[in-house]
Amino acid sequence: MLFTIQKLSAWLMFRPFLILLFIVNLAGTIYGYIWYGWQLEITEPKFLIFVPDSPTASLFFTIVLGLWIIGKKSALFEALAFVTLIKYGLWAVAMNLLTLVETGSIGWIGWMLVVSHFAMALQAVLYIDHYRFGWLSAAIAAVWTLHNDVIDYVFGQMPIYSRLDMYTAQIGYFTFWLSIACILFAFFVVSLNKPTKRFS
Repeated sequence: MLFTIQKLSAWLMFRPFLILLFIVNLAGTIYGYIWYGWQLEITEPKFLIFVPDSPTASLFFTIVLGLWIIGKKSALFEALAFVTLIKYGLWAVAMNLLTLVETGSIGWIGWMLVVSHFAMALQAVLYIDHYRFGWLSAAIAAVWTLHNDVIDYVFGQMPIYSRLDMYTAQIGYFTFWLSIACILFAFFVVSLNKPTKRFS
């Protein structure tokens, strides 16, 4: 079993695979920003960076992959990618399944979003052995994530799911605790890192 896990860990860092994953994430990031286009058009400029949550998360990971491909690392982008990929990946899955419960159907696009966003969270976890972010980067990622929640649910900049408007308060509550869980997970990952890397 250990041998299999070690082989998987090594294979995940195989350069051609990293390049393929980079291309997939870059394409998904671009599609995500396009998908948010109509909401960005009605968003005040000062909130623009906080609205497209999922594509920004995948952008962080795309940057991480790009750096790994050229043999470099960024503790901050690794922490941001880890926390936000898991958070917004699972969040989007939950929102689409809630829409399914409310409406009875989400169509093929909805199911595509479920699968793709679950894959976002999964890839973040699969690379857990390769992150080298420390307490500082994890703390900055925590501030970014919780600040984004405030912008979304205090200033009303959350992704618009018109059929779920009646649940905004409950969704905000769920989102906050999902953020906390992902942040705690990131701090757990820090505890697994080598002591010399823990403060980056």
